[in-house]
Amino acid sequence: MKNSLKGRNIILGVTGSIAAYKACDIVSSMVKNGISVNVVMTRYACEFITPLTLQSLSANRVYTEMFDTGIWQPEHIALADKAELILVAPASADIIAKLACGIADELLSSVILAFDKPVLVAPAMNDKMYNNSVTQDNIKKLKARGFIFIPPAQGRLASGTTGIGRLAAPALIVNKVEELLLKKNH
Repeated sequence: MKNSLKGRNIILGVTGSIAAYKACDIVSSMVKNGISVNVVMTRYACEFITPLTLQSLSANRVYTEMFDTGIWQPEHIALADKAELILVAPASADIIAKLACGIADELLSSVILAFDKPVLVAPAMNDKMYNNSVTQDNIKKLKARGFIFIPPAQGRLASGTTGIGRLAAPALIVNKVEELLLKKNH
């Protein structure tokens, strides 16, 4: 499997969730399998984990700002053009709502709206937020538009309660990314 994934390119979107630290395992596993990972972090993701950590693991620049004067092409277009798949993990209720409504007010949502290939979303949030009818409606809208979801897991949440909303296991997420990339080969 590793040989067929070598040189493949994905974007990992990391949003503001306590589960942001699990992005380290996701990036590390994909890089070990030969996948090039470009990380795009929201401002709130940077409150949970530093861009430097993900840059070190991915061996690629981590993008956090919409307007970078260092390149001539708009970043959201340049990133979208070179990737085969976007994975958003963890995906907060905020990013899910933005995508469902077509709001592109920061780099990650802009990249996704400029992307015409598969988008894989792994939600992570409190069970009350996940089960809220607004969040569920937004997920339904995105699924109807072709977004692929990896459901959250049941378990202990950062709030100290137990319920659905934990980020799916990093190994499960990585397996789904690899499956989608390999499926694209056929």
